[in-house]
Amino acid sequence: MTQHDSPALPAHRPGASTQGPADPSPSRTTRPWMPALLYTLGFLTVYLLAICTPWGQRAENALFGLGEQGGEEAWIYPLSGAAYGSTPLPPMELSAKPTVVVGLAVIVVLTLVRRCWWPGCAALGIVILTTGGKEVLKSNLPRPDLVGAPENLLDQGFPSGHTVIPAALTLAAVLVVSPRIRPYVATVGVLWLACIAAASATMGGHRPSEVLGATLLACACYGLATWLLPPAAAPGATRSPRALPVITLTLALAIALASGARNDTLTRSLVSGATGFICAALVWYAAVGRPAHTARRTRPALD
Repeated sequence: MTQHDSPALPAHRPGASTQGPADPSPSRTTRPWMPALLYTLGFLTVYLLAICTPWGQRAENALFGLGEQGGEEAWIYPLSGAAYGSTPLPPMELSAKPTVVVGLAVIVVLTLVRRCWWPGCAALGIVILTTGGKEVLKSNLPRPDLVGAPENLLDQGFPSGHTVIPAALTLAAVLVVSPRIRPYVATVGVLWLACIAAASATMGGHRPSEVLGATLLACACYGLATWLLPPAAAPGATRSPRALPVITLTLALAIALASGARNDTLTRSLVSGATGFICAALVWYAAVGRPAHTARRTRPALD
């Protein structure tokens, strides 16, 4: 070989990739802020349609005219804490604040044990921001009387405080538990939420829009918290058994229908049950059903 010969090319090996190095930057199709934005828009849409329109107010007020006033006819009434001497199912009635305190304590303990400082701070932020935001919104969002409703239907209850607690605690818990048990923790949380959301709607304390608004508020805070987390601390895509989503949502539907059932009206029972199920599905999708925003895609290199 003379000095003018070109150097030998490396031999091709089967299986060798012709692609360049993986692009470490997030894919352009990944939009980590999109879930928080969508949940926020959903919250505003529910408020505007159900509370700020005459037909929305008429539709929800009509539910209170079905059956007897109060929650005595609800199947879950003995567990609501409203009955004299009964023990409320957390966080109903006076158990709301103790439930929040215990939930925050559990999050702190899990954070210390697992040393997941960023997710732990995010989980605490979700609970504090959601419960605190509920109080601010409930005090400042107006409920105009557009249909001449009776005085007992003019109280502002948007969003529901009892519903926001299980939603926020469930979404906070999935950030600080091990990825292996995250789907099962989410399952327990959404079943709890399905019960409380349906019960809140059927007992007469809250309208369906107030229950849905509370759940959307918690999901929006969760989306914001996971977006602000550093990429290394953000929760990865959750792998759950293939049958778990079907089992979870089926059980959530059954629990919501039972918790929303009343003896005096089928329509109100079904509406309350459907509301509880939608809340459970929203939280399940937020916690488990979508990939994390840290997922990355490799791109082929240009020739």
